[in-house]
Amino acid sequence: MNNKTIYPMLLLTGVITGAITGAVAVNYLPALNFISASNSSNELMTDSGSENKSAGAEKEPLYWVAPMDANYQRDKPGLSPMGMELVPVYAEEMGDADEGPGTIKISPDVINNLGVRTETVVKKPLHTEINTVGYVQYDQDNLVHVHPRVEGWIEKLYVKAEGDPIQQGQPMYAIYSPALVNAQEEMVLALGRKNSRLIQAAKDRLRALQFPQSAISTLIKSRKVQQTVTFYSPQTGVLDNLNIREGFYVKPGTQLMSIGALDEVWVEAEVFERQASFVKSGMAVSMSLDYLPGQEWEGCIDYVYPSLDEKTRTAKVRMRFDNAEGVLKPNMFAQVTIHSESIIRSLIVPREAVIRTGKQNRVVLALDGGYFKSIEVGLGRLGDHNAEILDGLSEGDRIVTSAQFLIDSESSKTSDFIRMSHTSEQDESAMDAGTEWAEATINNVMADHRMINVDHEAIDAWGWGSMTMDFMVDESIDMKQLKEGASLRIEIQKLEGFKFKIINVEFNEMEGMSGSSTDNAPVDHSNMKMMFNSGSPSKFIDYEQHQEL
Repeated sequence: MNNKTIYPMLLLTGVITGAITGAVAVNYLPALNFISASNSSNELMTDSGSENKSAGAEKEPLYWVAPMDANYQRDKPGLSPMGMELVPVYAEEMGDADEGPGTIKISPDVINNLGVRTETVVKKPLHTEINTVGYVQYDQDNLVHVHPRVEGWIEKLYVKAEGDPIQQGQPMYAIYSPALVNAQEEMVLALGRKNSRLIQAAKDRLRALQFPQSAISTLIKSRKVQQTVTFYSPQTGVLDNLNIREGFYVKPGTQLMSIGALDEVWVEAEVFERQASFVKSGMAVSMSLDYLPGQEWEGCIDYVYPSLDEKTRTAKVRMRFDNAEGVLKPNMFAQVTIHSESIIRSLIVPREAVIRTGKQNRVVLALDGGYFKSIEVGLGRLGDHNAEILDGLSEGDRIVTSAQFLIDSESSKTSDFIRMSHTSEQDESAMDAGTEWAEATINNVMADHRMINVDHEAIDAWGWGSMTMDFMVDESIDMKQLKEGASLRIEIQKLEGFKFKIINVEFNEMEGMSGSSTDNAPVDHSNMKMMFNSGSPSKFIDYEQHQEL
């Protein structure tokens, strides 16, 4: 081959080789760049993962809990029975050991957003205002009832209507009475005989029949018998209960009229049975009336009646008010405020800080470092703005007075008291009485926490339906025998604080007793009773005797 042929061929080969090399370089260059970027990203991710792993090592969750059920706890992430993601619980969220269960921590930003306010528990007398309704009455000490002591007929009535004012010594009525005529004649006869003993006896009889002293003097001077005798008012006041008219026949025991004084009146008010212990004589009272708005009377409790009304279950108290102007009229209604001031110093908190339920009273205690905890308190007397605490708090403690319901709902999930229970008191008594057996299937074994999660059948004695629950396992039970998916019968014991523990198990399947897969030691069946799944629940097999019990 000559040189003319070789050189063109070499040139063509070089061009083709260069084109192929360029195409390969063009096609693979982005891939190389992507690989390089990926390696760099992996290095960053590796470094970030190392940092996260380091942070996670410092902040390792204690366990995971269902958001809607604090009793559903697992040792790893997962889903709750309601299909919600489990929430990790860290050591710092549980509070200090000395603070007890139910202690929660809230960040300062959340505290500010919720508008949390706190106040200090102080020791001072409790001021209580009791608002009630009273009614105006005559001063019973100065109320006079008029009755005749003889039989006769009303010849003349000088007072005509109830409510009319009457002055002391003013004539009220004139009566004709044969008894009074006979008494006057005896007086005249004694005067004629000039027998001092008879005269004194006649005077005494006339006075006993309420014959006016002025009429006796006139009779002694004139010695003339009056057929009608006029009787006069014993005091100044107003007429009330006028029960007679001219011509009426009256006799002893007939109430003719009443005369009441209005320069001072009584006001009687009623307080509820639960407030009766707060009311004592001498307490300050203020009173107002609807028909005189803006005017107020000041007085004090004069007397507390010793008995309660059996129908209204109220206690009655009495006040005295000056009525020189006569504006207070009998049977008027009045608004009465009793100012009860205790002498004894007690622990006092704002009334709004107390969370009151049907069976329990709680407050939210503010601890140091942003920690809060709901605690049960003993509630005493209630004022308009304050409440008395009998136990559960000490002077100087700080409690939450705003947004306490939100904090209480979170703290009560794990606090050391029962916040609410779906069982009745009868069911709780049944729980306290002993233990109950139930068929169950193991879902998860948390050996480190000595807990298992099971699906168990309904327990009628406790009012439980079929449900999924976590249970603590007693120390006497070998955790190696408990396997996921195993069917068994569990004996459940109720503990304090509405917690439950499995204290005994009976497997329904023979493989449930085979022990751990790493433990080849034979199982001692001498004291174990196995129940067949297909057999009656009441029939067991003794593996030592190989006979049906």
